[in-house]
Amino acid sequence: MAASMTAVRSLSDLPSPRGLPLLGNALQLDLSRLHLILEEWTREFGSIFTIGLGPKRVLVCSDTDLMQTALRERPARYRRFSAIESVSEEINLNGLFSVEGEGWVPQRRLVMQAMASKPLSALFPVLRDATGRLHKRWQHSAKTGEVVDVTQDLLRFTVDVATALVLGEDPNTIGESPDVIQTQLAEIVPVTVKRVNAPVPLWRYFKLPSDRRFDRAVAAVHRDIESLIERSRRRMREQPNEKSRNWLEAMLATASLPDSGITDEVIAANVMTLLLASENTTAHSLAWATYFIAQDASLQSRLRLTATDALGTSPLCPEFEDIKKLDLFEFVTLEASRFKPVAPMMYLEPVVDVVLGDVALPAGTPLFFMLRPSMLDGTHFGRPDEFLPERWSAGHPVQPHQARAYAQFGAGPRVCPGRSLAAVEMRLVLSMLARNFSMELAASLDTIKEVPGFTMMPSSLPVRLEALY
Repeated sequence: MAASMTAVRSLSDLPSPRGLPLLGNALQLDLSRLHLILEEWTREFGSIFTIGLGPKRVLVCSDTDLMQTALRERPARYRRFSAIESVSEEINLNGLFSVEGEGWVPQRRLVMQAMASKPLSALFPVLRDATGRLHKRWQHSAKTGEVVDVTQDLLRFTVDVATALVLGEDPNTIGESPDVIQTQLAEIVPVTVKRVNAPVPLWRYFKLPSDRRFDRAVAAVHRDIESLIERSRRRMREQPNEKSRNWLEAMLATASLPDSGITDEVIAANVMTLLLASENTTAHSLAWATYFIAQDASLQSRLRLTATDALGTSPLCPEFEDIKKLDLFEFVTLEASRFKPVAPMMYLEPVVDVVLGDVALPAGTPLFFMLRPSMLDGTHFGRPDEFLPERWSAGHPVQPHQARAYAQFGAGPRVCPGRSLAAVEMRLVLSMLARNFSMELAASLDTIKEVPGFTMMPSSLPVRLEALY
């Protein structure tokens, strides 16, 4: 049915914070606090309102049903904010996260087949080895009394895991210096996020020194990945009967099939996507979980008892089959991300004229979906201000419990393909932490800020550990 026959309201009918002529609300938006500013306006204007970015109107929405509608109607009627793909395309890194339209289906198949090339049980030794290194690092810190920056250590852990699974290489960043590719990614990610959010693409017209550093980092990443692709192809030619050892080789095997249509550029883009998604999301989810655990001695006691029952005398989860005994640790990460979502916002836009709820949206209208307000709403989650991991257990003892209001892994056709792997990593790390250490924050809560980036992370997370054994 045509939008004009269905819609009750247009964008101009919605409430909006007061802005300036021509500029709208642009000067009120600090990118380092964008999600917080929009959450403040959500409390003032309700679950659906608009903001002005120059001449463009943006729909800001925290309504769970409308968000689920948009996510489940991708890619036919909605897509990610077009700037995400255009910025990715111009640096030849348009992988599964950013690609839209016809290019999404073959890339989704490529990545899913690569990740399915080895079941989680076969990946467990890699995950356990990385967890063991983290345990040794934290043992040393506890012995010396060193304050641990948990966020940085967890990022080293996920870098080691991601590099081993994607590339089949062991950078051992937990015990040694950062990996070269990761160093380059650390330069690329913040600039990419800034460009996606920029109202005017100034870098396309003149280059600042920061833009030139960014270009050099991108070129270096491409050279490194091209070298990895060539080395992997050589090994596959020399040992044609061996199974793929890592996700890169699995992608190369798929690309070699007749009429695959998969180019080296697509593979390189998805190597980057898998590294970034596997590292940042999991590391920062674990960091926020640690943030809550370190504040709650009672919760630490519960987690320690659960870990001791599951792991026995072992400092780490000994076998893959024991993972299922560690549900409570996954519940803690889910509850932590309800309060501190690593994805506090989703950026979408309709690809055709649509009616979302009762609002007519022209194609290309920017949509900012706010995730945290609905997760802290008592109509979706009972006792919403309390940190209650058990609300995620079977039977949902804390009511109401509307899990569809939780969308940290997305929903619909483009739900995150790595969510099961992330759950295993979180269980492993947090059970090791609870089994072997007590902890407390080494900074006041008001000094730990939410920092947006590829995912939202703590500004710092200094923790003091005490070894229990």
